[in-house]
Amino acid sequence: MDESIPLAERMRPRSLDEFYGQQHLLRPGTLIHRAMQAGFLRSVILWGPPGVGKTTLAKLMANRADARLIELSAVSSGTRELREVFAQADEERRLYGIQTLVFIDEIHRYTKTQQDALLPAVERGVVHLIGSTTQNPRMALTPALLSRLQIVQLRPLTQDDLRLAVEQALTDETRGLGGRGVLLEDDARDLLLALSGGDVRRALTTLEWAVYQSESCDGVVRVKRATVQRILEEARGAVDESTLYDMLSAFGKSLRGSDSDAAVYWFMRMVDAGVDPRIPVRRMIVHASEDVGMANPQALLQAMAAWQALDVVGMPEARIPIAQAIVFVCESPKSNSIVVALGKVETAIRAHPHAAVPLHLRDKSYPREDDGNVTYRYPHDYPHHHVKQVYLPSPLERETFYAPSTEGLEQRVHPRKHGRSMDEKGENPV
Repeated sequence: MDESIPLAERMRPRSLDEFYGQQHLLRPGTLIHRAMQAGFLRSVILWGPPGVGKTTLAKLMANRADARLIELSAVSSGTRELREVFAQADEERRLYGIQTLVFIDEIHRYTKTQQDALLPAVERGVVHLIGSTTQNPRMALTPALLSRLQIVQLRPLTQDDLRLAVEQALTDETRGLGGRGVLLEDDARDLLLALSGGDVRRALTTLEWAVYQSESCDGVVRVKRATVQRILEEARGAVDESTLYDMLSAFGKSLRGSDSDAAVYWFMRMVDAGVDPRIPVRRMIVHASEDVGMANPQALLQAMAAWQALDVVGMPEARIPIAQAIVFVCESPKSNSIVVALGKVETAIRAHPHAAVPLHLRDKSYPREDDGNVTYRYPHDYPHHHVKQVYLPSPLERETFYAPSTEGLEQRVHPRKHGRSMDEKGENPV
């Protein structure tokens, strides 16, 4: 086989028997296995991380169904090309009874207009569509397209799956590295399997590079751990969008859950993967108010200081003040009273969207006939700089939106707010 073709492509499985992993989908009796055995085609979305077999599975499905396979990339194809493909598929279906399977890689990159262009052909059965995506299709694809497709989720390969793929590549003399005296040392193999992230393409690509960067001695190419480690570190790239959102979610939940170890870990995982550090720092600023809030108002200042440090100092030094802010937010007492208050206010606004401003609170810079004789009382003219007075619209006079918690510094606010509410509204608001 042509050695200019990458090892991962040369070793692509040619049948289900050679397919690595995904036994939750392909073991006998499962929906996909039964469909493939019967040559039954329907439109699906193959969702999973890179290097888990999405493209290979699509090709195997087309082969089993004896269908013509057309491969497109959402990066380089557009609506015009889709229409040409559909017209040709429709003609071949009517004249010769040939089924056409259209495989669209990275289908999440299609715009809404391009996704809409798929609908008539898929709905009428002109083509069977298999789209592959690393993004959550429920977020990346339109509801109209999703309603016509079955979502099939592929999982990262286990180390046992990767071990089989690596062993086959090392021993296959036709497509792989067999017969060339390649010896992958045990600790190098363990590192390769552990750091490939369940991605067989990454594992085989790393193996191929490691072989060509290892010296031959007495006919043996000995691949050492240090070589594998260097290649993995150099090849490390940015995370895909779904993984970024997953790590951001883990970061935010760690902040909320007061786990400073986990929060610093997820921040550094994102930075290490090439994520712009401003993304998690922006998220931290929100969490400083959302989850700490009045229990420790200094948390917001710490988060903003981290943003300023990032802007003034830059990376990598800014990691230190950012980590300090992360720990401060995590270890602060927690309160979501501000978020709860906002939710109550939004509900009240929807219930009373046109509630009038009380007369005594209106702008007095110009006279109006309906101002009445109600006088605004200036709080600083009264003891303790407070006076009983209605500030909410009439339908909401007795509403309480902000209910202080008893956590951290907010416990100082609680008795004062509680006392005023009792005095002005005649009820216990908490």
